[in-house]
Amino acid sequence: MKQLLLIVTLACSVSTFAQTQTKPSDITSKNSWLKLGIDLGVPTGDASNFSSFVAGVDVKGQLMQTKHLGLGLTTGYNHFFAKENASSIGAIPLGAFVRYYPEAKGFFAGLDLGYSFLTNSAGANGGFYLKPQLGYHNYDWNFFGFYNNIFVSGSSISHLGIGATYNIRFK
Repeated sequence: MKQLLLIVTLACSVSTFAQTQTKPSDITSKNSWLKLGIDLGVPTGDASNFSSFVAGVDVKGQLMQTKHLGLGLTTGYNHFFAKENASSIGAIPLGAFVRYYPEAKGFFAGLDLGYSFLTNSAGANGGFYLKPQLGYHNYDWNFFGFYNNIFVSGSSISHLGIGATYNIRFK
């Protein structure tokens, strides 16, 4: 729990620092866009007991606060496909994200965090989620690896995966 608190504090600090270093600007096609994507993963931890595969879609709205820092909102859907004699469940994340882009093209690091609502889950409605990412980006695409963990009353539902998002610029 201390590590989780540290990560959340760090993400908020980076976000606050970036906002104080820039002037408010209008949303344009040069600093903001919609990201649509898919991801595939393998359940880990408790989730591997009932699921064998995870597939999902991502929808993100991003605003570049500085040349290297993007902030935004994220949602989507992840489906945990059930193993035999188990039930599939779904997860609908609703959160915020921060991404650091050292260069205009190349490596990036990111973190999504928020609340994930669970569907078809006996005894749990959802929980806080954390999704760190490392990847490659260019003008149109982002390709990344990630670890997604949903903290649910004394346990977690997690998966390790790969994903891709396409950037749709606002005109």
